[in-house]
Amino acid sequence: MISQSNKSGLRNPWVWGMLTLITVVLAVNATFIWFANKGTRSTLVDRDYQTGNRQSNESMLSDLRRQHALSWQTEIKKPESLITGVPTAYEIAVKDREGKPVSGVMEVVAYRPSDASKDFTTTFKEVAPGSYQGNINFTLKGYWELHIHIQRGEDRFNVNTDKFMVAASS
Repeated sequence: MISQSNKSGLRNPWVWGMLTLITVVLAVNATFIWFANKGTRSTLVDRDYQTGNRQSNESMLSDLRRQHALSWQTEIKKPESLITGVPTAYEIAVKDREGKPVSGVMEVVAYRPSDASKDFTTTFKEVAPGSYQGNINFTLKGYWELHIHIQRGEDRFNVNTDKFMVAASS
């Protein structure tokens, strides 16, 4: 007989199992909500959503059109191995659409996707028309990218390398 005064249902292990399952699910959800509201944000999110770095769609398309109109080509002589704490020489050649060397100012940003606080910028010296050299000393092992910025007068050109691995020193 089923009634409010009958307490035999609370002795059933299936009832206790269901109550335990519901409690565990609620506890896990509460933990996720707490972590989400804790206030720590990813450095990647902070970097990508800073309003100073955001551009309107029209501005970004305009920059891409200018880059495409320049059609500069870069050739990067990469070292065979990269080790933390050891300055590594890079040589970068830049030519315009007609194949003539591009003289100007070059900055190379070493970008670490997992830790924006370790990014750094190095200015490369022009050793011959269109040929730039510089040393980069990677401080941490892991994946890095190079963002290369070249400016000749009012013309600006940017190119990024693929991710590459820097090994730990032994």
